[in-house]
Amino acid sequence: MIALLLALGSSLAYGGADFLGGLGARKAHVLRTVMIAAPASLTVELLLWPFLGASFAPATLAWGAASGVASAAAFTLLYRTLAIGPMNVLSPVTALISAMLPVGVGLLQGEHLGTAGLIGLPLALAAVVLVSAGHGAGSIRPSRTAMLMAFGAGAAIALQLIFLHQAPADSGVGPLIVGRAVSSTVTLTAAGLMFRRLGPEKPAYAMSAAAGVLDSVANLLFLLAARSSDLAVVAVITALYPAGTVLLARSVLAERIHRTQLIGLGTAAVAVSFLALT
Repeated sequence: MIALLLALGSSLAYGGADFLGGLGARKAHVLRTVMIAAPASLTVELLLWPFLGASFAPATLAWGAASGVASAAAFTLLYRTLAIGPMNVLSPVTALISAMLPVGVGLLQGEHLGTAGLIGLPLALAAVVLVSAGHGAGSIRPSRTAMLMAFGAGAAIALQLIFLHQAPADSGVGPLIVGRAVSSTVTLTAAGLMFRRLGPEKPAYAMSAAAGVLDSVANLLFLLAARSSDLAVVAVITALYPAGTVLLARSVLAERIHRTQLIGLGTAAVAVSFLALT
């Protein structure tokens, strides 16, 4: 039950981070947004170090660095995807991809699900698909480029989660610190190389920083949940974050929520109930 609550908290934090990051990327070049978000996220993890501890064994450094590279790609692709919009379609697409890969890895590593898990897992994946079904009348259809970027963002997110899960269980927040340091370095280097192409627009500092903080909280909660439960279950619960993004997009941007999406939200609640029984 603790792992379930941690995964749900991770899902909510990811949903809020994606919404704010997507909005920030609409105001300036996506790299300007990530330049603020990634260091803000690193700051949070450094502040957590004295309380949660951290070790930096070779395995921690390796898996943390790998997650950092994936995180940099995920940040950039996801925020750019959500900036193109519509959020209520593209965010669930990335979530579906980001859920399926860790689930597959978890099952290949020998994780076994009980009857409740075998029911809840496909229900959760179906919920993500239903929430993404926002192509009703009056909706904006995503472009092919946006869809490809959404798939890429989902794969990058999945790799980040898988790499974090592979880090030693006794490493504390070490993998998060290493990963965010690497992603910040990659992001700042890319921004420096592309400085003349970033445009004159200033980033939304507060919004971008808040996105980074929420992303850091989401990563921490996911890591704690994955250390105390199966990767397949934790990953699919975490992947329900589009529910938060869709609701925020409805409240703030007046994006429509269609009947199918409402059914998806209900299905997600049922799926979580079954997964809780595992």
